[in-house]
Amino acid sequence: MSDVEEHRQHRLSAPSGAVAILLVRHGESAAARADRPFDLVGGQGDPPLHPDGQVQARRVADRLADEPIAAIYVTNLRRTVETAAPLAARLSLTPRVEPDLREVHLGEWEGGAYRRHAAEGHPTALAVLAEERWDAIPGAEPAEEFDRRVRAAIGRIAARHPDEQVVVFTHGGVVGAVLAHAARSRPFAFVGADNASISHLFVIGDRWVIRGFNDTGHLGYGFAPPGWRERPQVS
Repeated sequence: MSDVEEHRQHRLSAPSGAVAILLVRHGESAAARADRPFDLVGGQGDPPLHPDGQVQARRVADRLADEPIAAIYVTNLRRTVETAAPLAARLSLTPRVEPDLREVHLGEWEGGAYRRHAAEGHPTALAVLAEERWDAIPGAEPAEEFDRRVRAAIGRIAARHPDEQVVVFTHGGVVGAVLAHAARSRPFAFVGADNASISHLFVIGDRWVIRGFNDTGHLGYGFAPPGWRERPQVS
């Protein structure tokens, strides 16, 4: 037997006092139609889940049901509430509403218009991607205000849950903003999370550590879902 001391590799664990946050983008929401704009809540489109999104929500619940979860958070938009519902039922937890983690406000392109313009290759939609700013859209929420409210909401959740793990059901633009702040990256470096994907980070004070992005193993995707093409993912 060797007397030489060995040092094994170890798995990173959350620092003392940190909260582990699982960011889940909501499941696929209803299709946008020009003749039937989405209902608005606070001026923002509020579609329900598409039937495929309901299936995705159940798969998220299957994936996370055995995790030690202290709390579930949703936004004030129904697609996050509906995505969280199967997991909340499995864990007998009542979701808490954190409205500041709602999607970026798209101004004149709310109600489903953003999706139509992006699909058409509208010049402003291309400018959003090139400039990495949602507020290239007329009337959209200023980038600084969006980032500020998202950071504040994550900070409040972290303060409530030291040494715990929580699940936050939120939106594509929010996932992108949180992880870009954690990585100190380009604004849109993480804009592209799939519906019902799971991203993971530790938060302790000003230290945000990314542990995973866009995990879709529970959905059966490969590296990209069918029909993928580059476009910023929101709503």
